[in-house]
Amino acid sequence: MSVIRDSVSAHASPDSLGRIGYDLLLNALAECGREEFTGALRATGSPGGIFHLRRGLVVGAESPGAPGPEALLLRSRRISGEDWAELVREAGGARWPGAELIRHGYAGAAQLRVVCMMALRDAVFAVVAGRVDACERDPGAEPLAPVPVGEGPIRLLQDANRKLAALAALPHPVRPNRERPSPSSAPVAVSEGQLTPVQQELLAQADGRLTARDLAFRTGRGVYTVTVELARLLGAGLLECDEGAVPLPVVRLPEEGLRQRRSPAPPPLPTPPPPSPYVDPAVVNALAAVLASDALPQAPTPTLPRRDPGASGITESLAPEKRGTSWKGFFRMRNGTHGNS
Repeated sequence: MSVIRDSVSAHASPDSLGRIGYDLLLNALAECGREEFTGALRATGSPGGIFHLRRGLVVGAESPGAPGPEALLLRSRRISGEDWAELVREAGGARWPGAELIRHGYAGAAQLRVVCMMALRDAVFAVVAGRVDACERDPGAEPLAPVPVGEGPIRLLQDANRKLAALAALPHPVRPNRERPSPSSAPVAVSEGQLTPVQQELLAQADGRLTARDLAFRTGRGVYTVTVELARLLGAGLLECDEGAVPLPVVRLPEEGLRQRRSPAPPPLPTPPPPSPYVDPAVVNALAAVLASDALPQAPTPTLPRRDPGASGITESLAPEKRGTSWKGFFRMRNGTHGNS
């Protein structure tokens, strides 16, 4: 693995490196799905990350390039650091005190599920938007905040690539961990209400030293959301970057396993016969009269020959003979003879 990586890195471009990394990650996750693997798959790289799987489905993902669920709760000021530390102690030192958050009313069960799912998808996006050097399994790793229903690994990668494609389609795309936007040297007049609250917050925080990843951790928002809003601010001329634009590593993933089978098209309906032309009933009656008058005389139906009485010979056989004893007498004779004997 290291020899291939070193030889490729010496001669390949960043895009081809990204393609190789995607192939590594795609093949490793697809194999975990086929084998219904339970454990973790570590993707080393920049920023890299870890995928937690349960019977082949991803139930959690973590990456240094994206805020986790605890960062989303803490940085968004939904809970203070002191309260969080108290909940961790109450949970016996668990990194994710989910039950305690619900019991003390900091969040509902549905809200926590949404936060965990957002963090999972954001971590996958951060891994795919960066560079993947190698993948390694770790059967003993446990997820921080697993989601109750797992996601297919290939579907997650495809969703991350859709986000990358949408980001690359913007006029000024940026990478989450590369560009460091700063306020524009030529200020642009902005009318009240033109910027969203997220854009206003990012515009106030961007100082030329923070990447989209840094701003995501600082504001407690998803790295994908922050990256898209920074790209829009760059396109509007409110921010600028000194770094040159770098193509995003958008890769087309195979979709054969995700496409639903289309039901076969129903057979075409038979073409109805053309309607019969209308014929006047008077014409029909006249034709019937002509056909009746011109009809050929039919030969009488031949009758079966009748048999004369006694033709079968049964009567003659059963009738008494002219000479000799009748059949009744014959039996009388036999009986009498048998009796005498």
